[in-house]
Amino acid sequence: MALFRSILVADDEPSVRHVLTLVLSGLGYEVRAVADGEEALRELSARGYDVLLCDVRMPRRDGLSVLRQALAEHPGLTVVVMSAYGSQEQALEAVEAGAYDYVRKPFKPEEIVFVLRKAEERERLLRENRRLQGGGGAAPGEGILGESEPMRVVMRQVERLAPVGTTILITGESGTGKELVARALHARSPRAAMPFVAINCGAIPAGLIESELFGHVKGAFTDARTARRGLFSEADGGTLFLDEVGELPPPAQVKLLRVLQEGEIRPVGESRAEKVDVRVIAATLRDLGRLVERGEFREDLYYRLNVVNVRVPPLRERNGDILLLARVFLARFNRELNREPPLRGFSPEAEALLVSYTWPGNVRELENAMERAVLLAEGELILPQNLPERLWSAPPPPTAPAPTPTRPVPEANLSLKQAIRELEESYIRAALRRTRGNRTRAAEVLEISHRALLYKIKEYGIDADAEGERG
Repeated sequence: MALFRSILVADDEPSVRHVLTLVLSGLGYEVRAVADGEEALRELSARGYDVLLCDVRMPRRDGLSVLRQALAEHPGLTVVVMSAYGSQEQALEAVEAGAYDYVRKPFKPEEIVFVLRKAEERERLLRENRRLQGGGGAAPGEGILGESEPMRVVMRQVERLAPVGTTILITGESGTGKELVARALHARSPRAAMPFVAINCGAIPAGLIESELFGHVKGAFTDARTARRGLFSEADGGTLFLDEVGELPPPAQVKLLRVLQEGEIRPVGESRAEKVDVRVIAATLRDLGRLVERGEFREDLYYRLNVVNVRVPPLRERNGDILLLARVFLARFNRELNREPPLRGFSPEAEALLVSYTWPGNVRELENAMERAVLLAEGELILPQNLPERLWSAPPPPTAPAPTPTRPVPEANLSLKQAIRELEESYIRAALRRTRGNRTRAAEVLEISHRALLYKIKEYGIDADAEGERG
């Protein structure tokens, strides 16, 4: 029995409206077709619809604008966008904004029907999950900690993207929590009751990666004494997380592309392919675009993986989360290490060190630092000496230059603008020396944006690296 009953078609091409109305009505759906975005929004407000089939490019109101307003006013609506080849970027933007899927024009009617069937199955699973959980569910971004705006952006993306089956590429530096984001996407998805399988592509020898991913039959190679299921088979119905996907060797890239295109795998040594239903979430700290330019990563695979990108910010961009995370880790290690009496917190000096450090290892480095501190601390508070040496031996943030004795103002030049420029330049040089040329840190201590600092460095002709060497 179909879950969807009513469908609204919005497209400025009469032939498209006619064909879709004919086909979908024949399948038992109640169909209404309109010619532009304004009319579509009025129709949605006039009566409830289960599905909106919406063209990306329409007169009076484009499809993206219609999509955003429709989802804001009708949160339960399923939206499928239709786009010509030239508007694929807009179609992908629509998926990121909350559309269930997109269909490329020209299309066959059965393609639309197939997408609707998938959407109905997703809705069925969502309803079943809500029923089993008593109407509740995991919180958006479950497992992800942070109150800063950059992390709120990530959590909003998780909430919007989780119910969709789209392939997602998560980018970010090492230790930022890319796997946590992948797990949150899985936990909020209709696949939550099915397996979440993770693999670090860089940790598997190149000769074994295909067997790990796709499995092998007995006798496929020298050590293949028995047949083995691959990770794609283990994740069937669920999610496969490919961490460090940029490390995949070329043969495995070809096979992964086939899985994403055809939804089927072929174990090593097997002549027949088998179907799998797996959502792929990939992650990388490398610049895949640069790898494509160097011929180290397939361009077609890159575009297949990078349908939607979620960037996890480094800890230095979410400075306000450092103490929050540190307290969470402190409580955890108090418990796990059976600390008696438990530590109550941090001294003001320790807090200042935690906040001022740039954390190149990100959240993972902070976690390790907290475990060490809980082990070493002797009193009730964590002190600076309990933290790793690299924190308290780092150069202190720059302070204002010491005030100079009052001296007569030169009568020859009373330009206040010139005096301000000279003072500003001296502060910038001092900041660069104290941070050893680290422009990001220098901008933070000067309390200006990174972009503004770069502009002023250029304006004053400052050699930032040379100033850093003097520090």
